[in-house]
Amino acid sequence: MLRRRYLVAYDIRSPHRLRLVAKRMEDFGDRAQYSVFLCDLTRADVADMTYTLDQIIDPTEDRILIVDLGQPDDTSRFEFLGRRRPLPATGHRVV
Repeated sequence: MLRRRYLVAYDIRSPHRLRLVAKRMEDFGDRAQYSVFLCDLTRADVADMTYTLDQIIDPTEDRILIVDLGQPDDTSRFEFLGRRRPLPATGHRVV
């Protein structure tokens, strides 16, 4: 299946829900910053991720941003200032 790279950023008000969201996001991608993940996902993976996260968050207090960055091997969309972390390797992820 075709995978695309997604940037997922979140702002979760409750420390308990924050820990749950962070733990679940580790199943889907690699941490880029504290509340930001890069995930190489199929459409089915995105549906699974959004369903999983929707079960955790409080939609009146929390928010999650999901941005489609295109093909996983296209690194031209990234610009770094300061200390750079390597981007996750492209390819399949076994969870």
